Amino acid sequence: MGNLILVCFFAYLAGSVNFAVIFFKLTGKADPRLGFSGNAGTTNVYRQAGIFWAAFIFLLDIGRAVGVAFLSVYWLPASFVPWAVFSLVLGNAYPCFHGFSGGKGVANYLGFSLFVAPWWAVASAIMWLVVYGIGRIPFIASFFMVFILAAGQIFTLNREPAGTAGAAATFVLIIFNHRKNIIDKLKTRRIK
Repeated sequence: MGNLILVCFFAYLAGSVNFAVIFFKLTGKADPRLGFSGNAGTTNVYRQAGIFWAAFIFLLDIGRAVGVAFLSVYWLPASFVPWAVFSLVLGNAYPCFHGFSGGKGVANYLGFSLFVAPWWAVASAIMWLVVYGIGRIPFIASFFMVFILAAGQIFTLNREPAGTAGAAATFVLIIFNHRKNIIDKLKTRRIK
């Protein structure tokens, strides 16, 4: 239990380092949370700084998540590994170093899953591309991606109750992190 608390605490702190906010400060740009969707995720970086910098931030998020996944697999029983990614996503969404306002955690979940359930991660990325190609709505595509990532963790960990709960909690957390997108989309549909 001690290892679980330590790994989850470290994962939360690692997630709390928001590369988009740091990058925007270092380059003299306005805080990325002040424009468009109001968060510091890859899509918002793309809208404000372009594809190159969005890809750079995305790769940093992926790399950090892979590192956290490596540590969690090494230090935790398999059934508790999903709780490390939950903590990572929680830190990314509510970073203690950036006023508890960050990203939504999708890139972190993908990076973590690349290490823990790589084929599921690849399948989720393909699904994101397909859904985005059809609807052109990034957050809807992310929902499909995150569902596949959660399923991948559940099946990779042989449907252990603790692991299933951790994967489900991470899925729900990421959906919750998108609540503004969901509300805005519902309002737009009502207006039409």
